[in-house]
Amino acid sequence: MREGDTRVFRPGADRQVDPRQVLVAVYEALRDKGTHDPVQQIVGYLLSGEPAYITSHRDARNLVRQVERHELLEELVRAYLEDIRSSRETPCH
Repeated sequence: MREGDTRVFRPGADRQVDPRQVLVAVYEALRDKGTHDPVQQIVGYLLSGEPAYITSHRDARNLVRQVERHELLEELVRAYLEDIRSSRETPCH
C-alpha cells in the first residue's frame, strides 16, 4: 500500500465462518427446538448480545458467537435489500 492510499476496514475479513450459514443454522436449531419464535429470539440476541436468546441445541449458541453481531446484521440487511431489488425488477403479471 502506498502512502496516501485509503485503507478499507473490513472487520472479520479473515473469518472463515459465513454469516449467512450461521443465521440459517441458528434459525433451524431454534425452529427445531420449537419453544419460541426463532425470529424473535435472533432479534433479541442481535439487539442485546445476550447469547441466552439462542438455544444450545445443535451447538447454535456457540456457532452464533463465532460471528460478530454487526456481521449478522450486515448479512440480514444485504439479503433484505437484494430481495427488494429483485422483486422490483421482476415484472408483475
